[in-house]
Amino acid sequence: MIIAIGILILLALYLVGFFNGLRTTEVRINAAIQEIGNQLKRQSQLIPNLIESVKGYMKHEKGIFEDLTAARKMIDEAINTNDPKAIDKAQTMLTKTMGSLRVIAESNPQIMASSLVGNMMNELRDTADKIMYARRTFIDLSADYNVKISTIPGIWLAPLMGFKKKTGLETPDSKDVTAVSEAETKNPEVKLN
Repeated sequence: MIIAIGILILLALYLVGFFNGLRTTEVRINAAIQEIGNQLKRQSQLIPNLIESVKGYMKHEKGIFEDLTAARKMIDEAINTNDPKAIDKAQTMLTKTMGSLRVIAESNPQIMASSLVGNMMNELRDTADKIMYARRTFIDLSADYNVKISTIPGIWLAPLMGFKKKTGLETPDSKDVTAVSEAETKNPEVKLN
């Protein structure tokens, strides 16, 4: 009798442990789905802001370089015409443009657009890596869960406890979205005009 009670207690403890293990994995799968959504939302919000920042700054620098080119062109034309007033005007424009360029160079010895572009590329890479990591976590957790419920004794116990197989991350293309919208799964477009 004592042996039978001991076996029943051990069986009950095993069933509780099995149930808790599956429930814990389910919670982690749901958290992984939420993390994928979080990273996709981060991507959809961050990338346009980064692009606009880089575009804005590049326009500023582009303007300086366009002014510098125009001043140099004015000097070449003034020299070819031997017009002292035109040379003086071109030199004034060149000096003004060089002053603006010097201010940028003194505040950051490297041209800022290149570091902004580099930072943007790092953020894009970081975001893509985070999304891939979140998806990988979801895939691994789903696979572990499905292995537990499809092997002995899970194949018998899981249905009795209400656990069902988990599908992988489904995309809107399949018309059955797991946790993210169609807009969030689109690849971001980077255009710097």
